[in-house]
Amino acid sequence: MCNPKPSPPPPPPPPPPPSKMNNPLKAALPQNVDAELGDEEQVCRRDLNRWPTPSEALEEAKAIGKISGPMVLTGLLLYSRAMISMLFLGYLGELELAGGSLAIGFANITGYSVISGLAMGMEPICGQAYGAKQWKLLGLTLQRTVLLLLTASVPISLLWTNMKSILLLCGQDEQISSAAQTFTLFSIPDLFFLSLLHPLRIYLRSQGITLPLTYCSAASVLLHVPLNFVLVGYFKLGISGVAIAMAWTNLNLFLLLLAFVYFYRVVHEDSWVSPSHNCLRGWSSLLALAVPTCVSVCLEWWWYELMIILCGLLNNPKATVASMGILIQTTSLVYVFPSSLSLGASTRVGNELGAGRPAKARIAAIVSLFCAAGLGLGAMWFAALVRHHWGRLFTDDAEILELTAIALPIVGLCELGNCPQTTGCGVLRGSARVSTGANINLGSFYLVGMPVAILAGFVAGVGFPGLWLGLLAAQATCVSLMLFVLWRTDWMLQGERAKKLTTQAQAAGESTPTSKRIHPPPSKAPDSPPVAADTSVETDPLL
Repeated sequence: MCNPKPSPPPPPPPPPPPSKMNNPLKAALPQNVDAELGDEEQVCRRDLNRWPTPSEALEEAKAIGKISGPMVLTGLLLYSRAMISMLFLGYLGELELAGGSLAIGFANITGYSVISGLAMGMEPICGQAYGAKQWKLLGLTLQRTVLLLLTASVPISLLWTNMKSILLLCGQDEQISSAAQTFTLFSIPDLFFLSLLHPLRIYLRSQGITLPLTYCSAASVLLHVPLNFVLVGYFKLGISGVAIAMAWTNLNLFLLLLAFVYFYRVVHEDSWVSPSHNCLRGWSSLLALAVPTCVSVCLEWWWYELMIILCGLLNNPKATVASMGILIQTTSLVYVFPSSLSLGASTRVGNELGAGRPAKARIAAIVSLFCAAGLGLGAMWFAALVRHHWGRLFTDDAEILELTAIALPIVGLCELGNCPQTTGCGVLRGSARVSTGANINLGSFYLVGMPVAILAGFVAGVGFPGLWLGLLAAQATCVSLMLFVLWRTDWMLQGERAKKLTTQAQAAGESTPTSKRIHPPPSKAPDSPPVAADTSVETDPLL
């Protein structure tokens, strides 16, 4: 009998199915956690790819309105304060009015724009920290920004002490330059008062506290009128009295706000931290946002000052400069509304990103942009409606009135783009993308708008309206780029950036990682398997 063929060895048993016990990180989680996380992510991504419902849009509009509404009143009050100062300068005489106006223009270019821009760098950090409930980070950012602004005020004040020499080098009249020098010297304390006031206002606004700003602004403006009467009329301080009154009013506003915070306890208790060495560390996040924001603000402020300089090169510069002054005052009044909406949008977007709700941040951006479009249409309609009457509020000169009437419709078209553009800047600030806003402003105003203004105003012979056509080209370019950037925004990525920003900024000001203080490690059960070290953001010692 033939020997049978030996049977092959049995195949090795199949490997056991992967068990969650092989991964100690997953072993500690419930079995349905992956499904839950997947469902949540799918819902979040679905929300990021749809338009908000009417109820969501209405709810968000109310939330933005609670912030922006009081800010509109505050802006109008501060605008009226500036008008009161100009009235008292006009009361003193033509020389004082010219010197004060020149000093304010110089101060805007070299000082106020810098202080305001640097202060707005704290807005993304505070807005996102409030949403993430990082209360201590709010107070630390407030202290760091105050130190930053006080430091920046020192070289600015030294520059202001040499203002007369600079103006004379620029070919200005000696008498007007002397008056401007006097006004600026007495305005130097205002730099340091604003270094305290700007951060405090942003600190409150990031927490949705805006009504106290309105109340305190109203009280300070009411005191501004008798201050001018006493200093200018009674003590006969002249142009220096107007400057002292402006600085004193800002000091009153700061003290009123500080008293409101201290006695009424309107802020979160843990956010009002005592000064310590922690505020001297962790400046990288603040400077990375403050410098680009400062550049963006200065580029926009400087544009209007350059427009006045260009007006002086046209035929009949007296009429064109006067008309430009009227139109800039008009745009400053209209700007109160989109600026307030921008502040509300920045706060809402920052709060929602900090809270880990990128879908709601997107809704806030969409609703604010639609509101801005409505404001732009309203501003355009207003400019067209009052084109033949608005200038009569300032002068009876026929040539100035004609130039103003010709340019006002162009100004209205500019506001149609300026309102969404300003609000878009607020959305970018809320999501901590201030460098993008600075680049857009630089390219739009100086690489597009300025060449168009020079070509239209001087080369093509359009004259005064040509300068405003340059601004129209700048605004059209700016709003187009802004809407494109916002349309392409990855809101999930912005949510992750917000988490990283608040975590790093908080940890930078503490001697120990924030997570070890807030999230102590759970005690290990006696029979539990060894768990690998968690390298997530919350426990990363580098953060």
